[in-house]
Amino acid sequence: MAVKSETIHRMKELVAKLNEASKAYYAEDREIMSNHEYDTLYDELEALEKETGMMLAGSPTMRVGYEAVDELPKDTHESPMLSLGKTKEREELQSWLGDREGLLSWKLDGLTIVLTYQNGVLEKAVTRGNGEVGEVITNNARVFQNIPLKINYQGKLILRGEAVITYGDFERINNRIEDIDAKYKNPRNLCSGSVRQLNNQITAERNVRFYAVTLVQAQENGKETDFENSREKQLEFLAGQGFDVVQYMRVNKDNIIEAVADYEIRIETYEVPSDGLVLIYDDIAYGRSLGRTAKFPRDSIAFKWADEMCETVLKEIEWSPSRTGLINPIAIFEPVELEGTTVSRASVHNISILKGLRLGIGDKITVYKANMIIPQIAKNLTNSDSVEIPKHCPVCGGDTELRAVNEVQSLYCTNPDCDAKKIKSFTHFVGRDAMNIDGLSEATLEKFIAKGFIHQYRDIFHLEEHCDAIMEMEGFGEKSYNNLIESIDAARTVELPNLIYSLGISNIGLANAKVICRYYDYNLDAMRKAHAEELSAIDGIGEVIGTAFEDYFAKESNSAAFENLLKELTIKIEETDAADQTLTGKTFVITGSLVHFGSRNELKELIEKKGGKVAGSVSAKTACLINNDITSASSKNKRAKELQVPIVTEEQFMADYLEMQS
Repeated sequence: MAVKSETIHRMKELVAKLNEASKAYYAEDREIMSNHEYDTLYDELEALEKETGMMLAGSPTMRVGYEAVDELPKDTHESPMLSLGKTKEREELQSWLGDREGLLSWKLDGLTIVLTYQNGVLEKAVTRGNGEVGEVITNNARVFQNIPLKINYQGKLILRGEAVITYGDFERINNRIEDIDAKYKNPRNLCSGSVRQLNNQITAERNVRFYAVTLVQAQENGKETDFENSREKQLEFLAGQGFDVVQYMRVNKDNIIEAVADYEIRIETYEVPSDGLVLIYDDIAYGRSLGRTAKFPRDSIAFKWADEMCETVLKEIEWSPSRTGLINPIAIFEPVELEGTTVSRASVHNISILKGLRLGIGDKITVYKANMIIPQIAKNLTNSDSVEIPKHCPVCGGDTELRAVNEVQSLYCTNPDCDAKKIKSFTHFVGRDAMNIDGLSEATLEKFIAKGFIHQYRDIFHLEEHCDAIMEMEGFGEKSYNNLIESIDAARTVELPNLIYSLGISNIGLANAKVICRYYDYNLDAMRKAHAEELSAIDGIGEVIGTAFEDYFAKESNSAAFENLLKELTIKIEETDAADQTLTGKTFVITGSLVHFGSRNELKELIEKKGGKVAGSVSAKTACLINNDITSASSKNKRAKELQVPIVTEEQFMADYLEMQS
């Protein structure tokens, strides 16, 4: 009836490996396994799917097509979905359980989904809705990261579970959204929106996961499947069908308090959002015999974490501008210990919340960690209501204004040239292929800009002037500060192409910057005075890039800021020998694994040093495609053959183009 856990583990391993290889090959232009190895693993997965009658979500043997719908249809649940009774007292859980055994599991903070399988195939997926009627999201469920599309069980199977988005994926998705107002407030909101998309391609991009929580029905050949009257047996059965099951512990009155304490420790690092625990009797018949109230079933109960509250004193409101102009109020208070960590700041989110709390400097406030993670102000015990809303931006001094969106008031800087709005350019400036300064993440830069430490690029090289203030900031200490200063000092010596690239000139990547530098023999003055017409004539540059380059240095503010930056730097000039520029005017494409070079980047740098270019795709202008697997059926090989572009091995390239012998 169930598939061995080792088999399921192997199938999941194969799906992950094959998908990683496909992504690397088709999307990232790199090969992490040979065609032979891919085919061998693919055949193994296909055989296991045939043997088990199971097909996992994302399996390369069966791709789910994307589909858009005009609206989500409604569907009535076969049995109503009730809420759970709740407690915050551990002893009450112990008393509720009595002499019986139960299963204690995470109460996941996502969107409840009901799945129906018929004859081993996912037939329907429906949201909880109002408990009686939900929305049909079957096509979206098919692109969840871990839902089996086909299972071994051939009867009718109905189960409930929680669709969730992990904290890591939540941060990744939120970081892509530049407009702070558009960012999602928490993983649950993001998950809800992702699950209920009309276009399931968006759902697929969100990495939604499903964890099975309850088996509702398992009926085969008109008979209910026997689970020996055990909830745990049901969950083991679901795991055997390929579902990821919510983590649980078997408990009794003697160990339940200890089990809750164990969960309390684990929630600090648990990647899946959870807002408590669920306790259910393992004895199915006993649980059903208890019936239900109008609102709650009597076979299970939810445990909500009792928020640890601490009283403290509000020291200041820090006004933190963002790249969209939104100025966020941050409450700074006397440090307190909450859930095992020291906290001294909490976001107040917007002006409406600030006014609702009637905050004033020196007020006594109570603070807690929402879901034991995010610091929040619970109450203001003083209510002095004396915080003044700034009329000027703390970064640029520009005028501020209050704006109401959906009856929520927020504060904005009206200056279009506010330094805080330039966070992306500073983030690019410190990047690895630019100035390569470790320790200056986008979040850190945003804090430094908000504090007024950084207005232009040169200011980054004078952060030691704010030593004390930086070391007092949350997340910084003496060691991290010293590491940052060391990284900044190391960046003072820079190669000219990296410096040009760091400026963020439109359409100029590192490769184009190298081409321009070589054309002008690394003469910075000549480059800065170059006209678009002259730049456009450089092979591989063109009018768009040439115009952008000239316009950047023609702008007085850019030129002045660049002059200030140059005073901080030593430019390391790459020595070139005209006689060594043997690949000038030639473009190459590299694919597959290499033997004589440590990486593709190493070979790329050598080609560029000799005046050549490396492109990502084959075109009629490609001199040759470098691929050690000449017989490969890859898309690049096919394209090269279509265009009659030579396909050469690494050794052939070294002999014919570099005049090197292996």
